[in-house]
Amino acid sequence: MNFEKKSSLFPVQHDTNLDAVASHNDDAFAEYSFGNNRGGNHESTRQFVGSTITKRRFLGGTLAILAVFVIFIAKTSALQLIQGEELREQAERNRMYAITLPAQRGVIYDRNGIILAENESVFYIIANLETLPDDVQKQSDLLFSLAYTYNLAVQDLFSVIDNAPTGEFVLAELSHEQAMQFYSENTNTTLHIEATSRRQSITDQIPTLSHVLGYTATLNPEEYSALKQEGYRPFDQIGKQGIEVQYETALRGTFGEELFEIDAYGDLERAYSKTDPIDGENLTLTIDAALQSYVEEVLTSRLAGTPASRASVIVLNPENGEVLALVSSPGYDANPFVEGIDEQSYRDLLENEDNPLFPRAHAGEFPSGSTIKPTFASAALMEGIITASTSFVSTGGVQLGPWFFPDWRVGGHGVTNVYHAIADSVNTFFYLIGGGNETFDGMGIETLMDYAETFGLGIETGIDLPGEADGFLPTKQWKLETIGEQWYIGDTYNASIGQGYTLVTPLQMARNTAIFANGGALVTPHLLIKDTFEPEQVTDEKTISIIREAMRRTVPYGSASYLQGVVVPVAGKTGTAQWSSTQPDHSWFTGFAPYEDPELVITVLIEEGGDRGLAIPVTYDILNWYFAGQ
Repeated sequence: MNFEKKSSLFPVQHDTNLDAVASHNDDAFAEYSFGNNRGGNHESTRQFVGSTITKRRFLGGTLAILAVFVIFIAKTSALQLIQGEELREQAERNRMYAITLPAQRGVIYDRNGIILAENESVFYIIANLETLPDDVQKQSDLLFSLAYTYNLAVQDLFSVIDNAPTGEFVLAELSHEQAMQFYSENTNTTLHIEATSRRQSITDQIPTLSHVLGYTATLNPEEYSALKQEGYRPFDQIGKQGIEVQYETALRGTFGEELFEIDAYGDLERAYSKTDPIDGENLTLTIDAALQSYVEEVLTSRLAGTPASRASVIVLNPENGEVLALVSSPGYDANPFVEGIDEQSYRDLLENEDNPLFPRAHAGEFPSGSTIKPTFASAALMEGIITASTSFVSTGGVQLGPWFFPDWRVGGHGVTNVYHAIADSVNTFFYLIGGGNETFDGMGIETLMDYAETFGLGIETGIDLPGEADGFLPTKQWKLETIGEQWYIGDTYNASIGQGYTLVTPLQMARNTAIFANGGALVTPHLLIKDTFEPEQVTDEKTISIIREAMRRTVPYGSASYLQGVVVPVAGKTGTAQWSSTQPDHSWFTGFAPYEDPELVITVLIEEGGDRGLAIPVTYDILNWYFAGQ
């Protein structure tokens, strides 16, 4: 190597006094070193720095830096200690995509195992704006591809996207075959198929069951706003009427969820976690579908050719309150409401004069007519106003000043005790025990209404259906405040025979009748077969024995003699209820059978059935069918 040339780059002093050379180099270094305290220029250096940054400015800058540092530490601590868990969860969710796993809605059966409402499989393409392509062209290509592959209207797909809410939404519905094709061919991870169900009920065959079962339909905006915190999605279905809404929580079950991790492009990478759905509970109702169907047939045949077209029929077990038939006629098919009934069909239902959408059996309020007389006779016996042998003479009615309150039989019914008064529906007897006259003190309106409520009238029965009416029991104060008139004894006379202002529901009257069938207990009508309720004893055995015998005499000797042809002994009470000065009266019958050991209570109301007693032949057909082995 050429050491000479290399050395020429670093000239070396040829002074043999090495100490002098070293001393000379130390001084040179000290002259240019700011950090050497031994240098002669250290003080001039300090003066240079001091003239550039004053002590005050130096101190202020230091404090500012410290303040920023403290704020930074405090903010970091707050994020870590206070909001750390929340922010971590949010960050985790931001990279997670949740797919809902719907539960199967519970099936509804009748008491004999007949399916009343079940599920029909449907398949939806489910999308989410968060995972759809942001690029307009890519999104358009996706929708055109779907439309071509599955024979869908592309304009409908674009419309759905334009109006899509946040979260999951239904992009389109596919057939079973199309869904299988999607499963096998789809490579787009922004969409998935949801196999769910649509409700199908037996109401296309038994329309009056629509008032019992109700239906399901997609949530409206108000419902979604109220229920979204409970896991409902905008396109989920919910019970809207009847049993479907009454037991919505049990029937719906619990939806599951599957979480997927997504990448920065919104593509699903891997399954993260899964919570399986829990299917809804299957429900068995007390309803006998065959009996409900037969009641419909009887009403159709018996009302044909008459002015009457609306009716209510209740059949229930008097011992436990199980409802075997709950018929509001006419009915309607609830199935079109599931998918969304068309406007014209819905308008036809609304404009129908017979109002088929109205559940009149438990929501309709009507004057009771004479069916209330067993209750008031019981009250008189319990109050000691009468005994079983107390008699009045019926001469055709009661004269009260210029007003005359008639019996239904011209000339009267003669000497009448409680048995005859109920069996032949003698008005005079009830005028007197209710309102009294110059020689006899009646109970008065307050006592009458107190007993009416005790016997289940004027209050809800507690049936497990929405929309039940409570009827109406008038008072003196109500009349004064509402009508502006005082209460007259004539008002009490009318109330004593089930006319005037008193209103009851057919279901209330069936519950009321069960008291006389089961020995004096007020039961709770119900539709879920597993439910049990403790009955409330409302009267004594002696009173019940008298009223039961009087109601039995109604059939062989009184106003329901037509029912002697039933294959088992029947007891009951007829009623003709005035409700309009221009329209026909309502026709009632309520009773129980067999007389000695009642299996059922039956209550029939034929609206505007007139004085033809249409409720009696309807009762006759139903009881014979039921007890003759069907």
